[in-house]
Amino acid sequence: MKNEIKSQVILSTLICLLPIILALALYDKLPARLPTHFDMNGNPDSYSAKAVACFAFPAGLALINLFTHFIMNADPKRKNSNIVIRNVGYWAIPIASLIFVPVTLFKGLGYDLPIVIICSALVGLLFIIIGNYLPKSRQSYTVGIRLPWTLNNEENWNKTHRFGGFVWVLGGLAVIVNTFIGSFYIMLAVIALMVALPVIYSYLLYRRQTNNKEEK
Repeated sequence: MKNEIKSQVILSTLICLLPIILALALYDKLPARLPTHFDMNGNPDSYSAKAVACFAFPAGLALINLFTHFIMNADPKRKNSNIVIRNVGYWAIPIASLIFVPVTLFKGLGYDLPIVIICSALVGLLFIIIGNYLPKSRQSYTVGIRLPWTLNNEENWNKTHRFGGFVWVLGGLAVIVNTFIGSFYIMLAVIALMVALPVIYSYLLYRRQTNNKEEK
């Protein structure tokens, strides 16, 4: 098991750094500053120095990846989390590096890439995948809807994750639909509801459970 974890950490970190090869191949052709952030219409609204975009960004993602693996693997209840969601946590950062660092480079070269559609579709798909597997995740300190009431009560955890999974699937679909609308406010509202509704549901369930105990 330890060798498997070690291999996974090394491979995922190398994947995070892989776009540096492309950056080196294109380096002389790239402008001095590259777009590194975009508005909801896909227009660049923030730029970084070429060296930062080419090397610091992949290196930063590699460090985030290492931290993510450390936190998830150090969880005493790691085996309780659903394996699909756990793998999403392990591989989301490497995949993001493989996609978004090259997109930044090619946008800098003037290629007209649908950055908003790419980002929204991937985020929406990620929400749908997580939502499908949330109900199958048992109590964990790092993966899932970690609230005082879910961590304290297994029934609360299970019911909250069934409800949260439904909300996240709907939210993911809404994010994908919004890809063709391009509204920042819809995106913000959807994500806010995805966060707030499971929290409210879990708290109300906790209050009901507490009242039932007091009545007995």
